[in-house]
Amino acid sequence: MRFLRESYIVFRRQLRMNLRNPAWVIIGMLQPILYLLLFGPLLKPLITQFGATNAYTFFVPGMLVQLGIFGAFFAGFSLIGEWREGVIEAERVTPASRTALLVGRLVRDILQLLVQALILVGLGYVMGMRGSAAGIVFGILLTLLVGGACAAASNALALTTKSEDVMAPVINMVMMPVLLLSGILLPMTIGPKWLLNVSDWMPFRWVVDAVRTAFAGDFATSPMVWGSVWAAVLFVAAVAWGTATFRKENA
Repeated sequence: MRFLRESYIVFRRQLRMNLRNPAWVIIGMLQPILYLLLFGPLLKPLITQFGATNAYTFFVPGMLVQLGIFGAFFAGFSLIGEWREGVIEAERVTPASRTALLVGRLVRDILQLLVQALILVGLGYVMGMRGSAAGIVFGILLTLLVGGACAAASNALALTTKSEDVMAPVINMVMMPVLLLSGILLPMTIGPKWLLNVSDWMPFRWVVDAVRTAFAGDFATSPMVWGSVWAAVLFVAAVAWGTATFRKENA
């Protein structure tokens, strides 16, 4: 109970900060919406080549994962500001669990991602997306899991670098291969064999495939299993890294 109370206190403070300045929420939402509005229509003439029948049922899952990855990767920037203002130092002198300091922030990030995901799925339906209701729910859950992993990793990276000038190029260096090799925009199966083999080593590619499969209502498939496993592994590993970094920071 104490851990939950401490996590809630951190979450409440972080949520209030977001409500005072929702710029990050709006900016994080604009990119996938613009992709949906401007890039989605270009897929309609090509969608049959991907083995799909609905462009938005194919495209929205990729945008969901993009939202979960790229939006959450920027969560750590606010933590650097808190460290610079002495907030982290103030938290160090409290008896609060170091894990709670991370979990409270993660709950804020996951809640923000959930709101954005619901808006994106709703817009997808307006534009003609169709899919399995249970699959869409499961796809959103996978997205939240991946988003939580990226947010935890972002917080850990923030406390490690303590500098936006260092953290920004690191994130950009990671984001580019993730965007190109995960099949978010286009399926990797249409590329050359060597590129497909490289993408097999990209965990996010399996997550994207799993969310697309879920939207189609196909649960008993290999991509669903591997994507779910990778999402869970990434989340556990990132939370462990984030917790270790908070403990090290507060030692």
